[in-house]
Amino acid sequence: MAEQSWLGKRLASIRTPRQRSGDEGEERALLHLQQAGLKLVQRSFLCKGGEIDLIMQDQASLVFVEVRTRASAQFGGALASITPTKQKRMVHAAQVYLQKIKPTPACRFDVVAIQEGKISWLKNVITA
Repeated sequence: MAEQSWLGKRLASIRTPRQRSGDEGEERALLHLQQAGLKLVQRSFLCKGGEIDLIMQDQASLVFVEVRTRASAQFGGALASITPTKQKRMVHAAQVYLQKIKPTPACRFDVVAIQEGKISWLKNVITA
């Protein structure tokens, strides 16, 4: 057990400041969504060609959440950083995830943008 703890600390220590900021943003987003009544299904779903930061349950709907953290609005800010290419990758990852679920539940794509310390939650922002 101590070895796993050491390994976890080692892996955390080699993350870049940008990665650590993203991790902190995902944690803040998760807490925000949980306080709103959503339940965590899975974190960091990865597949070839895409990823989903958080998969949440909102009553009968499955919610695929992209979390974006930016220090400022420079270069368009958090929302502008979700490019059409990123959206396609999110949709692809969601399709891969949904292949293992029968029947397929109602789904939506949400974004939690954290910019200058403020959280904005936008629901159903990507249409697949």
